[in-house]
Amino acid sequence: MEFDAGALIEIATSRWVVAGAAIVLLFAVSAWLIALSARRINDPERRHGARKLIRFLTFAIAAVIAISAIGSNWGQFGVFLGVAGAGVAFALQEVIASVAGWMAVLGGGFYRTGDRVMLGGIKGDVIEIGVLRTTLMELGEWVMGDNYSGRIVRIANSFVFKEPVFNYSADFHFLWDEITLPVRYGSDVELAERIVLDAIKAEMGEVGAASKAEWASLVRKYRIEDARLEPFATVKLTDNWVELSARFIVNYRQRRGAKDRISRAVLTAIEASGGRVRLGSTTMELTVQAQASN
Repeated sequence: MEFDAGALIEIATSRWVVAGAAIVLLFAVSAWLIALSARRINDPERRHGARKLIRFLTFAIAAVIAISAIGSNWGQFGVFLGVAGAGVAFALQEVIASVAGWMAVLGGGFYRTGDRVMLGGIKGDVIEIGVLRTTLMELGEWVMGDNYSGRIVRIANSFVFKEPVFNYSADFHFLWDEITLPVRYGSDVELAERIVLDAIKAEMGEVGAASKAEWASLVRKYRIEDARLEPFATVKLTDNWVELSARFIVNYRQRRGAKDRISRAVLTAIEASGGRVRLGSTTMELTVQAQASN
């Protein structure tokens, strides 16, 4: 059998072989750059962003190389796309919607890595934004308060077009919260109010100044009223007790801990009030009637 060196060289230097080799080399360089960025970049957010950028550029360049390998066969390639396009679009409509959602998330500022959000009824911290899915570290469920449940949830990006996106930390890193006390009738309600507000002010510390600065920036950015940020209390009369509610502002990551410390301080102050402030509770009385004998 005669050895055709020219044909072998032609195969080795064909566009597809060269393109394949270039893509393999490209992914090897990409893996090296990702490993290098992991060693050189200390900040977790910047390291995550660098890894995502390297992967995105890698796939983009690989797509350009594959398209360039088509060469003069654009006519046949166009016919193929026309025939397959309708079926692919129908079969991959959710995937296409997720890619569009990913572009909307990045371009529209819906949320970023590290934000606390609620997507599709699931609340958690965003740990990764992929092309098709957003990954959350779940909060709540069987765990009380804003604590991690330990589950990692992946949600399709198409949800941004279907349901509201709740962001707890986009432009304002604080939330309003309330603590409610059932104060018994006959108690010193004004003293109870001072006790609660003093505990809240002692807990807030520098939160007040920081929240005012962020809220002022939010008011300039959006058409929104200048809300009251200082803690205040309201009173409501009920059938059983005086309902004392105190409203205050707290950092979204410190809500559970702040409420715990405020509640402990309030209990300590009430116990030290010498009975001037007493808390109410619901009491149920069961009455059993004996059946008369014949």
